[in-house]
Amino acid sequence: MMALPLQTSDVKTSLKSRLMRHVLWPLGLLWLMGTLLSAGIANYFVQQAFDRSLLDDAYMVAGHVKLKTGQTAGLDVNISPAELQSLLFDQSEAVSFALFREDGSLLAGHPGLTTPSLAIRSGTPIEFENIFFQGKKMRAVVLRQDKPEKFAVVVAQTALSRTLLLEKLLAYSIIPEILLLVLIAAWLRWAIEKDLQPLAKLIDVVQTRDGSDFSPLQVQTNNTDIVNLKDAVNSMLSRIEGGLKAQKEFTGNVAHELRTPLAGIRALAEYGLESTQPELLKTQLMKIRDSSIRASHLTDQLLALALADEAGIEMKTESVQLDDVITAAILQRSASARDLNIDLGAMGVESSTEVQANKALVEGMLNNLLDNAIRYGKPADSQTQVVTVALQAQNGVVEMVVLDNGPGIPAQDIEKILQRGVQGAQAQVGVQQGLGLGLSIVKRYAELMGVKFWLQNNATGQGLEAHVLFKHQ
Repeated sequence: MMALPLQTSDVKTSLKSRLMRHVLWPLGLLWLMGTLLSAGIANYFVQQAFDRSLLDDAYMVAGHVKLKTGQTAGLDVNISPAELQSLLFDQSEAVSFALFREDGSLLAGHPGLTTPSLAIRSGTPIEFENIFFQGKKMRAVVLRQDKPEKFAVVVAQTALSRTLLLEKLLAYSIIPEILLLVLIAAWLRWAIEKDLQPLAKLIDVVQTRDGSDFSPLQVQTNNTDIVNLKDAVNSMLSRIEGGLKAQKEFTGNVAHELRTPLAGIRALAEYGLESTQPELLKTQLMKIRDSSIRASHLTDQLLALALADEAGIEMKTESVQLDDVITAAILQRSASARDLNIDLGAMGVESSTEVQANKALVEGMLNNLLDNAIRYGKPADSQTQVVTVALQAQNGVVEMVVLDNGPGIPAQDIEKILQRGVQGAQAQVGVQQGLGLGLSIVKRYAELMGVKFWLQNNATGQGLEAHVLFKHQ
């Protein structure tokens, strides 16, 4: 099979080569145009100088033309041809002349020395032409005079001197220009390499960077384009790091949030397997179905959280009936709370309270706060564990507070406990150890919805309060 020719667009060249080519080609073209212009100007002025000298010779020859003396009328030359030729002598050029009467007959000089314009009797007084005479290329001038009678003088000269002079002028002007062009090319190469050094360093830093290192690139330069490129790469690294962090957080969220419903499903299934009563088995299967629906719904919530977190945008909000969400969460946990001897209740849910939020995230926040209060809000003494969700609307805002009567959190640890993976002292020594994700998830949910969330110990010194402040609908 015949190989296809390589297309020009497939040839890869370095930025330095491209810059050199883009600069030197126009520079070379400008130099060529300047050289041609210089050659034209030099040729014009050299021609003018030699033509003026040639015209002076023609005037000198015309000055020796007189009227004949005596009875014979006509023109005469009062100097011999040999003397006139010696006056026109040039040591480097061959000079010829001819004098013609008005009728075109030769008065003196070289026979055959004529020009095309000489045949035009009414031509201009002075005309310059390039002719061939005796096998030589010559520059000729035709000078027409009216006194003492009409006659014409033709003086022709070879162009060797003017050609040599023109060549010298061009050499003395072109050679320095070539040297200057070479110096400019060398300087451009050095300057481009110097300006591209930060780019080469940036490429080297990127190529040698470890795949797990997302720290900002550090390249010192005052080139704004390379600085912008560095900033763009750093911004991309930041986005990649954020995406990977969001993926890790999503994995942790899934592990934390799905643990409880999956454990519940397993417990329901084991209980159902032990039972021989069809009605009880049916009831257990329905509970398993409901728990799996909740787990699926929770998974959808976590996926929505991960997408919103990775994109760095706020979740879309809607009108949420907050009292209904609280009532549903309390009823869902009432049976297990009775089994654990926990006084679980709510206040302020008697009237309808609407807030602007995202229902899925509100449910996730409340479930995590209740789960945290039930797990770690047990008082140190023999008191009954009390967990309450209080709802209060005033001054255009709605505040939801989850309270317990447990040991609380040391004031210096409140901000730390909101970080991902950080556990309180009760979680670290307790039987039901968590993963330190619940409160960090609540914090992130609040950030995505644009609501305020904070923790504080109860003013009585016993118990923890988790506050969530919504905008009233």
